[in-house]
Amino acid sequence: MDQLVTYFAMGGYAVFVWSSYAAAAIGLVGALVLSWQGWKAREREFEDLRAARRGQETQ
Repeated sequence: MDQLVTYFAMGGYAVFVWSSYAAAAIGLVGALVLSWQGWKAREREFEDLRAARRGQETQ
């Protein structure tokens, strides 16, 4: 148990190490969310263009 506490203390640098891990995780999750939103927006655009093209073909 003492080894585990020592590991998580990171030699006195735990605040810096764990906060940098948290910042990296937040950045990665943010990039994932923004990418997913962009993908969905492009998908909607594509469907709108496809519908418009189908409308032109029937005229």
